[in-house]
Amino acid sequence: MVTVNIHEAKTNLSRLVERVEGGEEVVIARSGKPVAKLVPLTRDLAPRPLGTMRGLIEMANDFDDPLPPDIEASFYGVAPGELNEVFPRKYLSRGGAMKKVKKRKG
Repeated sequence: MVTVNIHEAKTNLSRLVERVEGGEEVVIARSGKPVAKLVPLTRDLAPRPLGTMRGLIEMANDFDDPLPPDIEASFYGVAPGELNEVFPRKYLSRGGAMKKVKKRKG
């Protein structure tokens, strides 16, 4: 494991990353005190088995129902009564302000 100061780390970041890719760990210090560590990224490439949480998670029946107007308005930084002024009715769909309603043909 090698220790470098912040200035050296900024100056030689590409070289330090190459060393880390080779399996080495690099400690970055400020005024001689370690503050960060560069370590190789480990990736688990094995596929995860599907269905391991089956029966352990429940989704409420109203999960995708429209939000109450006061909560939805807070997402856009407006008062509940201003929601239709900010997003005209043609953009409102089931209560969602950003879902554009498709026009029916005919």
